[in-house]
Amino acid sequence: MTFFDALVEDNKQAWKQYTEHAFVEQMAAGTLPIQAFKYYLVQDYLFLIEFARAYALAIYKSPNMALMRKSLDSVQTILNVEMGLHVQYCQSWGLSEQEMQAAVQAPQTLAYTRYVLDAGMRGDIFDLKVALAPCVIGYGEIARRLAQVPNALDSENPYAPWIKEYSGEDYLRLMEEAKTELNELAQAYLTNARRPQIMEHFGNATRLEADFWQMGLERG
Repeated sequence: MTFFDALVEDNKQAWKQYTEHAFVEQMAAGTLPIQAFKYYLVQDYLFLIEFARAYALAIYKSPNMALMRKSLDSVQTILNVEMGLHVQYCQSWGLSEQEMQAAVQAPQTLAYTRYVLDAGMRGDIFDLKVALAPCVIGYGEIARRLAQVPNALDSENPYAPWIKEYSGEDYLRLMEEAKTELNELAQAYLTNARRPQIMEHFGNATRLEADFWQMGLERG
């Protein structure tokens, strides 16, 4: 069992509620209300900005140059690549970058992003990466499963591009790299005394991810 598997096993119910939430199930079926998805996209844009800050914090928290460079790569990818792709995708849904920048963060967005940053500020690189894991790894796990749902990738499904993006080879490679990094950090940092807090970080972040889906669903 990998360390990530242990995290999921210890938070099985929360992980199921997040990865099998009605929001993503309706995406696969193509039945999610359009307004719910558009609201999610705007909040996800705001989330990515805070996500970049979290990886910038990871640079500061990194104990060696190798980890610093990994986190720097993540910051650059989010700001210089992923944000641009997200903006292009949102424009296809009739959302401008100016509109998204002017949007107010929902309470669920604030709660999740502040929790991750607080975990990193109070703790070390291990605390931070565990708090980030439900997003980084979860999206790949969710999309890979949704891609197997009959008709989920059909052109008639407006959410097929999202599923294809996160179930694609590039993202799944990043997901596996994140799992490997977690295993390495666990070997270096995990002790019996720390285990309950680490498991709690993962569980809290996972529940906050589920709240993020619920936020979108309720706006639909």
